[in-house]
Amino acid sequence: MGNESLSPQELSRYSRHIRLPQVGIDGQARLRKARVLIIGMGGLGSPVSLYLAAGGVGTLGMADFDKVEEHNLQRQVLHTQAAVGRPKLDSAAERLHALNPSCNLELHRGGITLDNAVELISGYDIVVDGSDNFPTRYLVNDAAFFAGRPLVYGSIFQFEGQVSLFNPRAGGPCYRCLFPQIPAPGTVPNCEQAGVFGALCGIVGSHQAMEALKHLLGVGESLQGRLLVIDALNARVRTLNVKKDPQCPLCGSEPAISGLHQHNYEFSCETDEPQTEETLMEIDIHTAKAKTESADKPVLLDVREGFEREICRIDGSAHIPLSQLPAQADALPRDQEVIVYCHHGARSLRAAKFLRERGFDKAVSMCGGIDQWAREIDPAMTRY
Repeated sequence: MGNESLSPQELSRYSRHIRLPQVGIDGQARLRKARVLIIGMGGLGSPVSLYLAAGGVGTLGMADFDKVEEHNLQRQVLHTQAAVGRPKLDSAAERLHALNPSCNLELHRGGITLDNAVELISGYDIVVDGSDNFPTRYLVNDAAFFAGRPLVYGSIFQFEGQVSLFNPRAGGPCYRCLFPQIPAPGTVPNCEQAGVFGALCGIVGSHQAMEALKHLLGVGESLQGRLLVIDALNARVRTLNVKKDPQCPLCGSEPAISGLHQHNYEFSCETDEPQTEETLMEIDIHTAKAKTESADKPVLLDVREGFEREICRIDGSAHIPLSQLPAQADALPRDQEVIVYCHHGARSLRAAKFLRERGFDKAVSMCGGIDQWAREIDPAMTRY
């Protein structure tokens, strides 16, 4: 492919890219042909879209149904004060067109839904998730899997951020390999409740843009199979290895999810509903803490994956990953109470149900998981 593949104006505009041997003229021409879908034009979608448009991606699809509110401006740098009250897509399109008029913008005003998710994602080469809620995050992950498209994941909470590239069709893990189920309502506060450090959005979003660009160019080492964890408050960055879970409900060897419409993408339960057999199998974190300090101490069992335990753990807890519990359950004492915990409480509830079926009549799940423990019991604990 020679110089004629790019116009003189493009050769000038992207000259700093083209000088990189990993990009060059061929790479820049590849970016011009690329189609990238961004879910959410907020805190993460802002830096992602700005850098992808500036970098020469030919077509950007943007899915969002929201309007700009004043409190967004602290972190959603794509929008301005004058945009308050306008649809985010209109504000985004105006800003991105001013930045790079040659970038083709496709606006999906209804956002991503259960009905359009797979078809929408199938029309692009890669999807970047900038959503800020769990139902959308799981929907995007599952739809990307069924569409056969790689997903650049990013999330932020207060001073902490995460980034990864999920591409199970290429042998890597998916989001559900890390977090199999949507956490129960009330266990994880949103940005409005907990706050978010605005500049962190730029860091996480820029990493997402880099992952997308590297994937499109086919250069460098991606975050597939790795989770980048950013602790902005303490200026620490770690990369954790993440393995594909053979028991993943989506991409495992015997998947429980074979289509979007057979799965519920809302929160799994509401706190004001009557107690069920499952909720009676749960205890709150404060009760769990009191029990661990009593004379008749229970067994505290961590069923998260090893990489999660490296981030944080409750002292004195035993560790059996959920996938290994069937083979190792008999090592647990049957005459003691077993309090099971995970990240948010979904896996621990599954583990408690399994243990009760195996005769561990005193097995219970710690509702809210170690994340709620860190928020309410041990604020010094690292969260993820």
